Amino acid sequence: MKNPTIKISLFDIIPFCILPVLLIFFCAQAAFSSGIGVAGKNKTAPKKLDMKTQVETVIPLPKNIVMANMEYQGGTFFTETRKNELKRYQCSSCHNNKKVPIRNAANISHADIKVVHGEKDSPLACNTCHSKDDRDFLVTSKGSKIDLDHVYDMCGQCHFRQKKDWIGGAHGKRVTYWAGERVVKNCTSCHDPHSPLFKKRWPATYSVPLN
Repeated sequence: MKNPTIKISLFDIIPFCILPVLLIFFCAQAAFSSGIGVAGKNKTAPKKLDMKTQVETVIPLPKNIVMANMEYQGGTFFTETRKNELKRYQCSSCHNNKKVPIRNAANISHADIKVVHGEKDSPLACNTCHSKDDRDFLVTSKGSKIDLDHVYDMCGQCHFRQKKDWIGGAHGKRVTYWAGERVVKNCTSCHDPHSPLFKKRWPATYSVPLN
């Protein structure tokens, strides 16, 4: 007995091809015409969404911040201040060209500071960064004074690649959310300026390798 032959014409296939296409078309048209999606909602929204206001109501800006004297690709930004973190600021309260009747006064007052910055055999001197004429300021290699809150300008003279990454957001840490006003940590928020290299240490959570 021969198997029956089923003949399928082109006209039998066309409806099965057209129906899915029509279904997708009408669904897409309905979605766009009803205003579904970001573009549609923005057009029909009664008031434009202010992301800056929305974020600041959730997490207020920190108090000890200062606007950076430069801009990144998104505009102006803030960074943490430095002077409020210093226990012995203002420096001019001692460094005022008056005689100090104490031997080794510098060693006594700054005994906790060990400079491990620069070349191993010839570390940086105090006056490399601190102004001789006004101890409340830092000083550039060209003699320009830098406010201690803008210490990134001081560090960026040598660490210019890191400064570029810091401005763009690839180096350092953000204090606030990614939306709203941008506030980032200053160089000295993480690095000790006198010994900026991080010490080697194990991660806070460490799993022993499985052998």
